[in-house]
Amino acid sequence: MSAKKSSSPRHSAVVLRESLSRLNRSLRSALPPIGATPSQLGVLGYLFRHGELTPTELAQQAGVRLQTLTRLLALIEAEGWATRHADVTDGRRQRLRLTTAGARLLTTYVHQREASLEASIAASLSTDEQRTLLEACALMDRLSARLQAAPASAEADPS
Repeated sequence: MSAKKSSSPRHSAVVLRESLSRLNRSLRSALPPIGATPSQLGVLGYLFRHGELTPTELAQQAGVRLQTLTRLLALIEAEGWATRHADVTDGRRQRLRLTTAGARLLTTYVHQREASLEASIAASLSTDEQRTLLEACALMDRLSARLQAAPASAEADPS
């Protein structure tokens, strides 16, 4: 592999995406089942971070169609992880709210993931490598901010 190819933005994007995917898969497989799917946990995470949302707002935040989200919301509500109530400003609209049980489930899951990562970092990385990892996290945060600020620029060129 040439130095030019290994330092190109395209190559960096591919390697980063693959690494993040591998890390997420490894985290999921390393943890015991928690009783919720990754999609359900994602919805609970949006509600945790953004507070009450309408189903339409939630679909927009998650980047999915409302029809796709409808069944998932029904399952989440049936489990008691979120509830619906009428919007105080427009009673025709429904708002979703994370319940205590949903917050507890999400918190447990996040703490398990963090503990798994912590153990892996402690066993695998030197102090210097841990500092490098934190620097890489700062770079990923910059990339994330850029993608959120200009989503159209993140679209891939099909050619």
